[in-house]
Amino acid sequence: MAGEYKEVNIKSDMPTSDDAIKRITYNIHNGKRLGYRAIKIIHGYGSSGAGGRIRIEARRYLESQKRKGIIADYIPGEDFSIFNEQTRKAFDRCDELRRDRDLERHNNGVTIIVF
Repeated sequence: MAGEYKEVNIKSDMPTSDDAIKRITYNIHNGKRLGYRAIKIIHGYGSSGAGGRIRIEARRYLESQKRKGIIADYIPGEDFSIFNEQTRKAFDRCDELRRDRDLERHNNGVTIIVF
């Protein structure tokens, strides 16, 4: 197995929201195939105007993937805290999340995807 967890920066070249969703889709399928338990998507928080759209569209897309059973859950970075039930459940699936640098940072520029 490649590891439990990986981080993917989908905003580095400021893609359109459609291209960002394609990158998320690819990383979901590839991550599941490689046996990852979680992926952290870095999408930005929107200070330039583009990141906000990507964040909103990404989370809308992830909600649909969760409803379809393709992913187990997703955690917005601003909710990624030991005081959040979703985060504690994610720790059970992927222990590496406990050591992520964004834990307790309330970073709305990231989203954790849990398989």
